[in-house]
Amino acid sequence: MTTSLRYSLFDVTYPDSDDLPMAESDAARDYLIYGVEALDSYFQEEADVYVSGNLFIYYEQGNPKAVVAPDVFVVFGVEKKKRPSYKTWEEQGKIPDFVLEITSKSTASEDRGTKRGLYAYLGVKEYFQYDPTADYLKPSLQGFRLIEGNYLPILGQSKGDRFSIYAETLGLELWLESNGEMRFYSPKTGAKLLSPREMEQAKHQAEQAQYQAEQRAAKFAAKLRELGLDPDLI
Repeated sequence: MTTSLRYSLFDVTYPDSDDLPMAESDAARDYLIYGVEALDSYFQEEADVYVSGNLFIYYEQGNPKAVVAPDVFVVFGVEKKKRPSYKTWEEQGKIPDFVLEITSKSTASEDRGTKRGLYAYLGVKEYFQYDPTADYLKPSLQGFRLIEGNYLPILGQSKGDRFSIYAETLGLELWLESNGEMRFYSPKTGAKLLSPREMEQAKHQAEQAQYQAEQRAAKFAAKLRELGLDPDLI
């Protein structure tokens, strides 16, 4: 009987994809990518912090239907490595500590109901929802912390025309900017978390600004020389 049970468990197939589109809109896709890349970059030096998104999480061995795919999630205490899917029984039973769902027309009901209940049941410590269009969530950024098995709202703070909620698990703030965009911020430095693409763009802009400043300085020096002045003495 034991041999048969082992065979049946290890013979189960756990698909890595459902072949459905990643997201139904550009906004949902963009924030999913931003969330994963920005958090992955932030925790890049932490060998035991795993960041991923839109990845199947199987939480019951032998039951491939016991699966959920959060848009963005972070697990502390597991190896940082590439995975085709996340199986809790292969990860010392660890489930995500933090989950962010990007809410849309097709997911609004599930994000507020089914998934919220499932994440509470699994023990996800903090659950955040963000609605890029502000059509389905009021306010469009919401956070919940698991207290004695139930999710209670995390109180946010208004900062001028912006709104922030502190994610205790991450040690970061999620900000709703004045233009409605969601971004992660470090409360220690006040700096916004950038994705690798945004960091590359910022680097390029800085290099362009420096180049333009050098060109202006060179033209000014040339003009001084035309007037018979030494720019090094001015």
